[in-house]
Amino acid sequence: MKFNLNKTFKVLNKKEGLKGAIKDLFSNDYKYVKAVDGISMNIGVGEIVGYIGPNGAGKSTTIKMMTGVLEPTSGKILINGNIPFKKRIINTQNIGVVFGQRTQLWWALPLIESFKMLKSIYKIDDDTYNNNLKLFNELVDISSLYLKPIRQMSLGQRTLCDILAAFLHDPKVIFLDEPTIGLDVSIKSKIMTLIKELSKRRKLL
Repeated sequence: MKFNLNKTFKVLNKKEGLKGAIKDLFSNDYKYVKAVDGISMNIGVGEIVGYIGPNGAGKSTTIKMMTGVLEPTSGKILINGNIPFKKRIINTQNIGVVFGQRTQLWWALPLIESFKMLKSIYKIDDDTYNNNLKLFNELVDISSLYLKPIRQMSLGQRTLCDILAAFLHDPKVIFLDEPTIGLDVSIKSKIMTLIKELSKRRKLL
């Protein structure tokens, strides 16, 4: 739930050149940029909602407020009954997030080792962990990538693994910020089908 959500950033009016950069260190010449302006919505269990707009429209800023990374300037957010920036630990335990091409997996490690580390971080019990791996294999046969280091994967494979990692701890809400950016049409279609199927089976937001 989000009610009349607003986020304004205080931005320095920067000057050009080296002299300008030095002056900027002591400058009080700021402007205020409204990134999010009066957003309100209510999303129910099992819904998949697309949040669209041009570059700079405030989509990522909104998601960062919903995940607790940013505090709203005004308005109210409730995720599973919690205010994200005030209850960051609780909120983090109950959400999954994928931000574009920023991986949450360990670059030099094989995929299965990243999954094991996430299992430890989120304190996932053995049954939940094994059942989720079984489900992932059923949907996309991820076991063929278990021993492959993340750095050796294609962008499409890495994105697929990042999305599965976000679902690993059975979160109640999943946030996906441009998860298919830079991918070709075929892998985009595969990933969207995967997201829909995981959401349906887990009854996620």
